[in-house]
Amino acid sequence: MGAAHKIAHVAYKGPSVVKEIIYGIALGLTAGGLWKMNQWNNQRRTREFYDLLERGEISVVVEEE
Repeated sequence: MGAAHKIAHVAYKGPSVVKEIIYGIALGLTAGGLWKMNQWNNQRRTREFYDLLERGEISVVVEEE
């Protein structure tokens, strides 16, 4: 039992406010970046669709046979 008392226990100090803020900012920037990349991809696909439509390469009217 004497050896058990020699183990140093780290005292829990509670959450580090600065660390939590940094984690929040990093998570927010990551999520925002992914969302913005998704928006750019959708914008590119929409632009390509209207460019093809304008050039007459595609049509939104179903051709009857």
